[in-house]
Amino acid sequence: MDDYYPPWGFYYKVEFSISKDKNDVRFQSVSGLSVEYDYESFKEGGENRFEHKLPVRTKYADMVLKRGMLTGSSIIDWFLDAFRDRKFQPTDINVILMNEQGEPLRTWKVAHAIPKKWLVSDLNANDNAIVIETLELTYRYFTVQTGAA
Repeated sequence: MDDYYPPWGFYYKVEFSISKDKNDVRFQSVSGLSVEYDYESFKEGGENRFEHKLPVRTKYADMVLKRGMLTGSSIIDWFLDAFRDRKFQPTDINVILMNEQGEPLRTWKVAHAIPKKWLVSDLNANDNAIVIETLELTYRYFTVQTGAA
């Protein structure tokens, strides 16, 4: 692939360290790979034109994954363990963007993810649609790696 053109955003997989099931890597959409700084304002005595803004800490958005509902999934078992039994087992996640040959272009290594929310789409006899499950996770941070994970 030519390095001068941006990659397509539809060829990716999501690997959970708690799952070895090949169906658990397929998701319709991934969002929440976002980081920003919290800033603290500091007002200097005698200087009224501006205030200093000092970076304090990084803040990561929650990760949201969507897919057609699977009837057997170790990821959903992991979610249910957290919601039903309050067993929170942190896991690492790799979101891998791939090229046309299936080789990794960029990997987001998400650390210490735990379940936050599980949502199943509405069931409606008047619609002819698949059931979509939305998995929302919170995590500590992510790192970015170019090429193979």
